Amino acid sequence: MKLIAFETEAWEAEACHALPPEIEFTCTEGALDETNVAAYHDAEIITVFVHSRLTIPVLAQMPHLRLIATRSTGYDHIDLNFCAKAGIAVANVPGYGDVTVAEHVFALLLGLARHLPAYSERARHGDFNPADLRGFDLFGKTIGVIGTGRIGQCVIQIARGFGMKVLAHDIAPRNEVAEALGFRYVDLPVLLGDADVVSLHLPATPGTKGMIGNAEFALMKNGAVLINTARGNIIETEALVRAITSGKIRAAGLDVLPQEPLIRDEAEVFRGREIGADALKELLAHHVLASASNVLITPHVAYNTEDALRRLIDMTIENIRAFVAGHPINLVAMDSGQARAVNG
Repeated sequence: MKLIAFETEAWEAEACHALPPEIEFTCTEGALDETNVAAYHDAEIITVFVHSRLTIPVLAQMPHLRLIATRSTGYDHIDLNFCAKAGIAVANVPGYGDVTVAEHVFALLLGLARHLPAYSERARHGDFNPADLRGFDLFGKTIGVIGTGRIGQCVIQIARGFGMKVLAHDIAPRNEVAEALGFRYVDLPVLLGDADVVSLHLPATPGTKGMIGNAEFALMKNGAVLINTARGNIIETEALVRAITSGKIRAAGLDVLPQEPLIRDEAEVFRGREIGADALKELLAHHVLASASNVLITPHVAYNTEDALRRLIDMTIENIRAFVAGHPINLVAMDSGQARAVNG
């Protein structure tokens, strides 16, 4: 059985030797896309990270493909409808970075609360004047957690450790979890109006796209802080720019942005690739946000620790081994047109 592992580092390639002997594997550093898929048309299993965009034009050129093992929890980079019709199984890795991402939420929040990037830059140049960069405490503040899955629950636990009050919103409230962790579910408008900090922990679905826009920013407290380590398209970027530049919100910490592939390689605009007006506006908005002193952006790295990545590769290998053995686990299934994780 032929397996191609995309977007791999040397240690990940070494880990592939733990695969069953009947799997012939090849590792490559590059992502899979329309420009190189022809070279891998005979693959039966592929494992990818989120930078491989598995669209219909890509998947349609892989007629032998039986399994996509994505090395991520999210799977919005994969066309699941096509996979379902073509009989291609998709397995993800739930839970490998729950604590890891939650800790990054507070890295962003503390960085903003205490002006760490600006202070570090000043100290580097011998400027120790703190007068115009006064921070704020987390203790006693209210954090609003939107989405109370694994990561959201970890965020709540850490927030309680800081002495923060916690409000939460979820389309499927877990009341037993709320009682155990000491938080309260409220409607979204109530959360937005009461929270000093809003942290997003939602998947990318048609229902969450643009969930935080002009109307939601209008409901937020003046001077609130927004943290997003989930998916970029949950926030309407133009609305965020307006909220930041108008002073409606104090600060934003962003690990994810819309149009991340284009942001990583802006030269695509000049290579003849058709770039829509909306994508160009997103690119411009990114530049505005990146230049704002009250916005802290990290390049989709909330998951990126040695511990989390080791869990990730181990679980991916187990997903592949289980599929080859005939008892697949961690499959992403289709349910009424929406994706859901099915953990075996």
